Amino acid sequence: MLKIAILALVALSIPISAFAEPMIELSTAQTNIKSFDSVLVFGKISDVAIFKPVKLTVIAPDGEIVYAPELPIGSDGEFKRLIHPTLPSFKEGTYTVIASHEDTEKTAQIKFKVVGELKSPTGTSSGLPKPEIGKEGESAISLSAETVFGDNKIKVVGNTATTQTDITFTVNAPSGNLVSIAQITPKANGEFSLEMTTGGPLWKEDGMYTITANQGIFSEHKNSIKVEISQGVVVPEFGTIAVMILTVAIISIIAISAKSRVSIFPRY
Repeated sequence: MLKIAILALVALSIPISAFAEPMIELSTAQTNIKSFDSVLVFGKISDVAIFKPVKLTVIAPDGEIVYAPELPIGSDGEFKRLIHPTLPSFKEGTYTVIASHEDTEKTAQIKFKVVGELKSPTGTSSGLPKPEIGKEGESAISLSAETVFGDNKIKVVGNTATTQTDITFTVNAPSGNLVSIAQITPKANGEFSLEMTTGGPLWKEDGMYTITANQGIFSEHKNSIKVEISQGVVVPEFGTIAVMILTVAIISIIAISAKSRVSIFPRY
């Protein structure tokens, strides 16, 4: 009788969750978006190792996997991700987002639809007004970088002729690899600013990094600037050349000074 009581007590002390099946959920509040919009997806998972990430797979309408990030799980089992448009923008059609975890074969998925620019009966665009282009084919976007020598911050500032669409920024390393991507909304007067932080494994190359601003349904408005990075920090424009010139100048001054001191002594 005592043994039966002990076994019953042990059975009751085992958490019910130990026998529970893993559950995974995925949701979004945005089921219809435009090609430059971002989508916030969020979910919850239970009865898995939370130190292992949740994997999101974002599939385009043509079946291409465009994103596959791994998301950390919070102590409450929740996870989320803001999915930004692909370059130059989301394609028209239905995207599928699948959440999975290596501790379970179960998956969860949601879909969102990208609605393209509407067309008028005459075939012309009835969507956003076409922004004015600068003289002689100049870009509608002006762009510049504010940097400090040795700093790990790059502030990109500029102006655009249109404020109806967001601006997507990409940063490419000297080798051409994509380092960073961001999206901002210009102010009502067309001004915009964006601060980027350098350093880390993606900024390990030394050389000129290209920052490109894209705007428009087909990125018809584009402008680029270059910033030199060395050992993860900013080098000012013409910084390398300036250092070389300064070095040569110092050596020349030392050489001239040494020659002048030698000429003071009389010759015999």
